[in-house]
Amino acid sequence: MNSSNISVLILTKNEQQDLPGCLESVAWSDDIHVYDSMSTDNTVAIAERFGAKVTQRPFDNWASHQNWGLQNIPFKHPWVFYIDADERMTPELIQAVCEAVTDNSQHVAFRIQRRDFYLGIWLKHVQTSPFYLRLFRPEKMRYERLVNPVSIPEGSVGQLSGFLNHFPFSKGIGHWIDRHNSYSRFEAQQIIENRKNGEKFSLLKTFTASDFHERRYYQKELFYRLPFRPIIKFLLLYVSKRGFLDGKAGLTYAVLQSIYEYFIVLKVRELEAHNKDKLKGTSKI
Repeated sequence: MNSSNISVLILTKNEQQDLPGCLESVAWSDDIHVYDSMSTDNTVAIAERFGAKVTQRPFDNWASHQNWGLQNIPFKHPWVFYIDADERMTPELIQAVCEAVTDNSQHVAFRIQRRDFYLGIWLKHVQTSPFYLRLFRPEKMRYERLVNPVSIPEGSVGQLSGFLNHFPFSKGIGHWIDRHNSYSRFEAQQIIENRKNGEKFSLLKTFTASDFHERRYYQKELFYRLPFRPIIKFLLLYVSKRGFLDGKAGLTYAVLQSIYEYFIVLKVRELEAHNKDKLKGTSKI
């Protein structure tokens, strides 16, 4: 297996539990970088024992953090495979990744399919979106949005076979809720920022944009304009996407996602109220 053209990038923050398994799944690469957000557990020590190169930087927001990493980490190879600590590459994906970069492809990035698991069950139907750009040339990739960043490649995109397995509940439901409580704050800030900047929204591009990630961006913006979003999200995941076929795991996941959406709704209201109070205070001066 030829892995001489691919570096690996792993983003971490207190990942001592999941990092060892992730590192084992990418051991085929001779250039593994752990990009750490100032962990306070044994994450860095584990990475160094494994032989990975560690870069640390305080986290600010997702797009800024990831863009900085791509621009400043000294990757050895022209291609980078990005993976999180709670994800694992399957043998089929490893083979597809290594073959893709030796195929003289004109693509600058490749989309792969991720499988999310809960209670040992693949959330095949209820998963929001299974495709992600994870193999790319770093100089041809950038990210936008404060959280759940949109990947913006500068060039054509291909798609690979094989799966990236994701275990978002590996640290328990409490950790998932805490993490998404943090995500919801960034999502609310992003919505307020978009409205403040008066960014144009195109309903047409929501359905017709040829680029998958551009279309996803407009679909997300459309979704943010809908009333009763938490209920709509539950119905979308559980009914429209047939999440009920994933059994109890699918029901739980759909409920959790609707709760997450409600967190965003509440925090947007809170930020809007805070901004109005600030404006009132300014007008009285």
